[in-house]
This record gives sequence, C-alpha cells and structure tokens, in this order.
Amino acid sequence: MNDASGVLDKVRRSLGREAPLTKLPVPPPELPEPLVRLVHTDFGLPELFAKRAAELKMLVESCYVEELAPKMAEFLKANGCQKIGMSVSKLLTAIGLPQALRDAGLDVKTWDELTLDSAYELDAAVTDVTYAVAETGSLVIRTNANHGRSLSLVPKFHIAVLEPKNFVPDLLDLMEKMTVDGVGSHVTLISGPSKTADIEMNVVTGVHGPNVVKAFLLS
Repeated sequence: MNDASGVLDKVRRSLGREAPLTKLPVPPPELPEPLVRLVHTDFGLPELFAKRAAELKMLVESCYVEELAPKMAEFLKANGCQKIGMSVSKLLTAIGLPQALRDAGLDVKTWDELTLDSAYELDAAVTDVTYAVAETGSLVIRTNANHGRSLSLVPKFHIAVLEPKNFVPDLLDLMEKMTVDGVGSHVTLISGPSKTADIEMNVVTGVHGPNVVKAFLLS
C-alpha cells in the first residue's frame, strides 16, 4: 500500500466507511442566491466600495475629473513623492493626467518609458484599474504590455483612478466578467496596503508591496 492509499484509508475510517464509495454522493441542495450573495443591486456600488476599502486601510477620495490632477499632485507632494510611474492608459491620457502632473513639477514617466529596474526608484505609481469589487473593497488590475505588474507592487505609494464603469457588486460578478473578458497573463487583486504578520503575529504594512494605497473615485 502506498502512502496515498494509506491516507485515503484513514480518511475513510474517520468517516465511518468500510470501503470506497461505489457511487457519487448526492450534492447538497443549491442555496438561494439571496443567501449566497450579499450585494443584490448595482446601485450604490461606489459608496459600498469606499466603505469596505476604508475598513482595509485604503485611502479613498471622490472627485470630479477636473479636480483629479490638482488633488493628486497635492497628495503626492504632501507625501514627498517626486518620481512617479504611470500606466499607459486611455483614461489617464484622455484626461491629460501625465502632463498635468508634470506641469505641477513632478517627474512622471509612463510604463513604456520605464524598465523593471527603474520601477524600484519610483516614489509612487499611478494606474487605472480593470474592475473594483464593491463587496470586498478590492481593486482588480489585469496587467498587460502597457501596465506592468510591478507598477502596483513595487513603489511605496500606489494611486488608483476608478471610473463608475469599473465597479462590480461582488466576487461572483467579477469571475463572470473575467470569464467573458479574459484574464490575460496576470490579474492582481488589491485589498488595501500590503500587510503581513509573519513575525511574532505583529502586523506590518509595506513589506510585500505598497505601504499606502489611495483610490480616487471619479464622479
């Protein structure tokens, strides 16, 4: 008897069975969706996201498109951020964010101007997102050639810009959308700043990723 068979025999005996099953067990009844899903409407998703994200220590601020650049520049300067990396994004380009931050005196380079090594010299990264999950307060980023995964993982500050169309109610909706839209080579889910309690169960932020995550919700 090999090790795997021995393990299965122990499990079987613990369940009070004398021999292997000869037919598949009857699956449990399907639970009603209202019991499984906590978010039942598309209304109020930005507000729910902001509440859940704040609980996870993410900084969340709502603003109009025309307010984004000055508010972001103020936040970056207040936190001593000078070197900024930015994803190559239709949204960020359309609202003129790269040039607006440069005009504010910040050193901004887009992902196509950066190398992986230079990402470690950045003070902050500014990105768009693919989705935002209201139920869990999570940012979802599908990385690609215009948005390397290191942008949202390496710099101390990660600033995300969210549009109303980015929001999905819960993780079930997220999986459905990714099934249709595809996941690409890599998907990152971000729920607040990086946190770990590996050492003596003391929670420390910023060890495996950004120490600060801020989301600007566009109205």
